[in-house]
Amino acid sequence: MRTRLSAAPHTRLVAAVVLVLALLLAGCSDDGGGGSGGRITLRFQSLAWQEESVAANKELVKEWNAAHPDINVEYVQGNWDSVHDQLLTSFEGGEAPDIIHDASDDLADFAYGGYLADLKDLLPARLKSDIPQHSWDTATFGGGIHGVPFLQEPRVLIANATWLKKSGVRIPTPEKPWSWGEFRAITKELGGKGKYGVAWPLKEPVSATLNLSLSAGGRLFHRGADGKVTVRFDAADATVPRTVHDQVNTDRSASSTTLGMGGSDTLPGFFGGKYAMVPLGFSYRQQIVQQAPKGFDWQVLPAPAGADGLTQGVSPQTLSVSADSPHKKEAAEFIDFLLRPKNMVRLALGDWMLPTGTQALKDPALHTAKNDWATGTALAEHLRSAPAQSVRGYPEWKDKVATPAFQEYYSGAIGLAELRRRLVKDGNLVLARYQR
Repeated sequence: MRTRLSAAPHTRLVAAVVLVLALLLAGCSDDGGGGSGGRITLRFQSLAWQEESVAANKELVKEWNAAHPDINVEYVQGNWDSVHDQLLTSFEGGEAPDIIHDASDDLADFAYGGYLADLKDLLPARLKSDIPQHSWDTATFGGGIHGVPFLQEPRVLIANATWLKKSGVRIPTPEKPWSWGEFRAITKELGGKGKYGVAWPLKEPVSATLNLSLSAGGRLFHRGADGKVTVRFDAADATVPRTVHDQVNTDRSASSTTLGMGGSDTLPGFFGGKYAMVPLGFSYRQQIVQQAPKGFDWQVLPAPAGADGLTQGVSPQTLSVSADSPHKKEAAEFIDFLLRPKNMVRLALGDWMLPTGTQALKDPALHTAKNDWATGTALAEHLRSAPAQSVRGYPEWKDKVATPAFQEYYSGAIGLAELRRRLVKDGNLVLARYQR
């Protein structure tokens, strides 16, 4: 009896040890991504918002899941208006999605803050070589690749084709664009009698001004040998701002009321014959196709060219991987699938934008005369990294210094000298705090 009584506790101990080991093994076999039975689940937060774009993204997710039963991708809908703050909160709370859709000009602080994985060794050679280096530059920070640039759009002139034909002005092409001086003269010629040659929707004036200024050789931000960035407002930086200012305040060829508008806000006046042209992103063509009155004839023209030709800055849409994701390799594989040439074309057509990939850009669907796809595609080779891409503190500089300064200058409330003082003196005080 004693032997049997003494053996019982020993048996119970062995059983307990076996149970603990079994639980530990079960925990180790868990995928860490919300799945079961070894199945990995990746959360993909997309910012697609147009109906065609959302459909394209969801279809591709469905196709991936059908072909990869062990790696399930969950589509999560995000929002462009709130993505920065939402991502910051999710990063700090340890709840960031595995795959993150954003824009390259929003990545710098996240990359330097350690929130985004370096994809340099995770991406296949095919994808690295297909996207040009100048596009990779938009998402490279501190030597690491923190996003894959995949969609981009030039800023173009959407014009009332009937109005321009009747006026007899020279119609610009990507091969023979207008100069900034010619553009100003033509808008003055087209305006008058309560109508305007151009409507500048500059509710958000900074990125439009800086990106278009690249055509004139303007850079604004300059990185020194010590790696620190300072603001310098040279003659080339003044070309575009002065053109807009003079169109509004001197020539009266541009409407002052549109300065506080977003792009969509100008469309009713454009359709109503109030403005001959509106500078807009290439993707606005979709809204125009959907909203233009029957018989309204419109066309896409290249933005004016300067000393550096048609060069303009862009902030491509990007796909990144969270640094906290336990499945970075699988997330990179999904990005590679999403950005295969034919899939990249599907995403570009859905968003009415241009792909960054050289193979995708060759697709015949992007070279048609319909809806002026060919005009936009011809501009792709001139797109470069936006001046502010890698500048730490840019969001604060933009919101607190540059936006009010440009708004006041364009409205005529301040002159060029005061604009320069604010951008440079006040701007460098802001940037200095981020570069100590």
